[in-house]
Amino acid sequence: MSVKASVSISEQQESFARGLVGEGRYASLSAVVQRGLDLLREEIEAKEAERVALRALMRERGEGPFVTLDEGRRDTEAMLAAKRRARGL
Repeated sequence: MSVKASVSISEQQESFARGLVGEGRYASLSAVVQRGLDLLREEIEAKEAERVALRALMRERGEGPFVTLDEGRRDTEAMLAAKRRARGL
């Protein structure tokens, strides 16, 4: 279902959108605006999904064992050394 809405865009935006229509990439200015809104929605949904995943990871890490900075460095250095040895470096 389509809903008519009046929107204001800059001259530069109009020129760009008309160029897309003129190139045959979109059927109309409305199609350009609709695609722009779809992309914006997808971007917002992707960022929200990332935030949810990050919150879950932080919660999971917070509930796990505490590793000191020195332990973390030591473990990281050991992992890197093992990778170097495995690759003959």
